Amino acid sequence: MEKNQKIFWGWYIVGGAFLVMAINYGARYCFGVFLKPMAEEFGLSRSVISVAAAINMLVYSFCAIFVGRMLDRIAPRWIITTGALIAACGYVLTGFVNTPLGLYISYGVMVGLGSAGMGVVACSSSVGKWFITKRGLALGIASMGISLGTAMLTPLAGYMVVVLNWRFGLMALSFIMLLIGVFVSQTLMRRTNPEAYGLLPDGDKISVPHSVSTPVVHKVSTMTLFRDSRFWTLAVCQGLAVMISMSVFVHQVAFATDSGIDKIAAASSLAAISITGFMGQFLFGWITDRIRDPKHGSIMGISFMLAGTILLINVHNAFQLYIASLVYGFGYGSLAPMLPLLIAHRFGRHVMGSVYGLLTFFVGTGGAIGPVLGGLIYDHFGSYHYLWLVNIILLSVIAIAFLTLKKGQQYA
Repeated sequence: MEKNQKIFWGWYIVGGAFLVMAINYGARYCFGVFLKPMAEEFGLSRSVISVAAAINMLVYSFCAIFVGRMLDRIAPRWIITTGALIAACGYVLTGFVNTPLGLYISYGVMVGLGSAGMGVVACSSSVGKWFITKRGLALGIASMGISLGTAMLTPLAGYMVVVLNWRFGLMALSFIMLLIGVFVSQTLMRRTNPEAYGLLPDGDKISVPHSVSTPVVHKVSTMTLFRDSRFWTLAVCQGLAVMISMSVFVHQVAFATDSGIDKIAAASSLAAISITGFMGQFLFGWITDRIRDPKHGSIMGISFMLAGTILLINVHNAFQLYIASLVYGFGYGSLAPMLPLLIAHRFGRHVMGSVYGLLTFFVGTGGAIGPVLGGLIYDHFGSYHYLWLVNIILLSVIAIAFLTLKKGQQYA
């Protein structure tokens, strides 16, 4: 980018990250819409079908380690393009499966692998490297794509399931993933960090000598992070929070239909989560630029999730479901922007990819437990009541644990 250009390139990165995360997470969170139709067609329990979502999260989390390391060295467009191609193929193959094993391979392994290349590690870390004083706002705007994508794609998937079938819905997701993912990554996500192009973070006007064509690589060893208590506090807290959110996205639609709520209305409850999540992602990012420690924003977000889950456990009709979803969604909106903000605040922006990737492995492993836990609880009790009760207890623990998070020193 030329130094005299009017629009700072970092905002193009924000726009690209917004769109990539919209299609990636919007498509992934549609799995809950397909859960019950799949279980009915295959004649299998919901816990067996939910294993596919768990495998997806495990593969996604493991691959995030390598995505983070690569992101500190190469431009994000190649990582995202590869991810979009693999994920699109995975959705296509999922639309043709007839056995649990086929589902586990296509959705669990292939979509999980592709999603890692298009996930928050690639997108949020890229955004975080281009901003310092406006980092909260930039990450908040980028992460809003997650909620927008979910709000748009889950009702669409629900409509396709009712009018056509779940297989056709997966084909549609594949087409959207391929078309938007490749185009956006190749046009907007071409660059690594501002210093590599003679620029400064936030679009500051002081020039930087354009003496290098590749970015300086900053490294932090895995063992160094493993000895850091801040790393484990974030891993446990965020892992449990994502576990809870995945249990909601995979099982809330089935819970709602079990309660006698219309299928399309039930699927739209995920869109309701995304509507206020959309607002939360912006507001939590914006407010973090104005408070001393971003951990307080995380505590606030977890508190809203807790309030929403308390409402959810008492849902009996569509109106109550939407109210619970709207409250829960606002808090859920804090998860995507707050973790990269905490990483940059605690560890430094130049090692965001490496730290974020390693953290995502542990966070995603926790997230993989959510769908299976929900399925097992339902299969055992014939109800989701105890799942929501477990979520209430864990969210209370997370809020308290965040208070212990130390600031410490940055690595770079």
